[in-house]
Amino acid sequence: MKCRVSYLIKTYLWTVLVFVLAKLAFMLFCREGHEFVFIDMWQVVQHGLSLDLSTALYFFIVPFLATIVSMWYTGQWLFRILKGYYALIAIAFALAFVADTSLYPFWAFKLDASCLQYLETPNEATASVSIVYLIWRFVALVVTAVVIYKGYANALCSLKGTSPLKRSLKTAVISLVTFLVMAPLIVIGIRGGLDESTTNIGQVYYSQNQFLNHSAVNPVFSFLASLEKTGELESYNYMSDKDCQQIINKLYNTESVDSDTLLNTPTPNIIVILMESLGGEFTELSGRQDITPNLNKLATEGVYFTNCYANSWRTDRGTLCTYSGYPSFPNTSVMKLPAKSRTLPCIARSLRDEKQYNTHYLYGGDINFTNMRSYLISGGFDQLTWKADYTTAEQKSAEWGVRDDITFGTLYDMATTLPSPYLIGYSSLSSHEPWDVPIKHFDDEILNAFYYLDQCIGDFVTKLRRTEAWKNTLIVLLPDHGINYKAYDEQHPLRNRIPMIWVGGAVKAPRRIDTICNQTDLPATLLAQLGLSHSDYTFSRDVLSSTYTHPVAMHTFTEGYSMVDSTGLTVFDLNSQRVTTGKGDITIAQAILQAATKDLNQR
Repeated sequence: MKCRVSYLIKTYLWTVLVFVLAKLAFMLFCREGHEFVFIDMWQVVQHGLSLDLSTALYFFIVPFLATIVSMWYTGQWLFRILKGYYALIAIAFALAFVADTSLYPFWAFKLDASCLQYLETPNEATASVSIVYLIWRFVALVVTAVVIYKGYANALCSLKGTSPLKRSLKTAVISLVTFLVMAPLIVIGIRGGLDESTTNIGQVYYSQNQFLNHSAVNPVFSFLASLEKTGELESYNYMSDKDCQQIINKLYNTESVDSDTLLNTPTPNIIVILMESLGGEFTELSGRQDITPNLNKLATEGVYFTNCYANSWRTDRGTLCTYSGYPSFPNTSVMKLPAKSRTLPCIARSLRDEKQYNTHYLYGGDINFTNMRSYLISGGFDQLTWKADYTTAEQKSAEWGVRDDITFGTLYDMATTLPSPYLIGYSSLSSHEPWDVPIKHFDDEILNAFYYLDQCIGDFVTKLRRTEAWKNTLIVLLPDHGINYKAYDEQHPLRNRIPMIWVGGAVKAPRRIDTICNQTDLPATLLAQLGLSHSDYTFSRDVLSSTYTHPVAMHTFTEGYSMVDSTGLTVFDLNSQRVTTGKGDITIAQAILQAATKDLNQR
């Protein structure tokens, strides 16, 4: 039995070691144009290890099952199977490592499934490199595969000295218990633990230096993770590119002309508060004044966008829509595609690079969830504060992480101590299933959770208003998305209508803006107020500009999409391929989806 355990340990550790060595080789061979020191190499290995450990378990399954079989049967046939398996993964690993190291200088992102499209046109794929270059890559491929295989073959020697256990009840119990104990552990390890977030590329991001982040990413995992995303956007082709572009040109204009001025300073401190799930059905937009009294009051004191609509139905998508001004898709989260999301503009990067803003993001949950970390860092947020930065007790104060009243306290500390100018992005989390909050005002747990969030907002604003920081601060309040609540489903006009409120000492005067818009319009509208160009935000509109002549809002959900214009709400169902609600011109929404699909595929 010791030989079998030794074999499994050697096999797993060799796989992990191969991944670690591949990182170091990647850094050395791709170092041109990238500065780093020895400690950076150590940190790359350290931060990338969790992904390596999980990825190695995928390839541990076959050796584990073979070990169980060896308790009953051994023979050359078993070892031939294992040798064949190791030869295959040695070649696969070598291909991944050599391809990753070779392509990175050209692509500047980690290996993913997009490389497969070049197999159809190999001549074009190799046209930019010499024969010598290809020969050396082939040599590297062979040498790498041989070295990897030799390591596995050495580990396999430990299993060769074993013989089947005596067939008995004891043997059956040992093999069964081994399987029942190890199998769940392997699954948990592959998943990355028992937390809400599963293993993903974003969990290894730790630096403002993207080369170091990319170095920490396991290329095998990066490739496999991207395979399931391949082709998800290919079906959204409703019209010719010419017709599509004509519609888009009418809807989106990246210039700001004669924009109304909402602020009394061109460089305010900015706090963007994404209110978890707080759709219009819980605010005065639905006629209810009792759920969010503080928010309703702030709406009368600041700039209130009454006809703003969420682009999507999930936090990861709503966050990206808000900061990058980029549309959402029915079945794809762009945040989960690091190679794509890193190419998007972001409010944080615009403010940091053009106005030297200090940028900070605060979230009480797991910032690795849905690759959020990689998106935020790539987007220009220099400092991240999340669940891991709190005490164990605080981390367990809510199901999803740190309770809102605690993180709002952190937000207050940041707002009163960070050097100006700053941008703080903050996402609340308590108003989410299972709706666990420390107060009870309503019997309905959902209403109660939103009342609690509203109290947190009210307390925060009241405290900040008493400080010197208030006079130069702009607070932007808007939800990441709405939720289905009772009659408020995707067919209901209020389902995706969200309040967007600008408040603070930096706001010139109270104002109500009834223009139809999306949360994706925040970047263009905000940057225009600060005197900055928003030409990179091709799907974001300055709703205060005279160029905004076709007010329309779009929303996507898993089974379809909807739009709101002067005719009201129109909903299109993807399953039935028909309009289920409204009489609007759905080709407008289809053009937006088609144009966004094309844009994303080209990134």
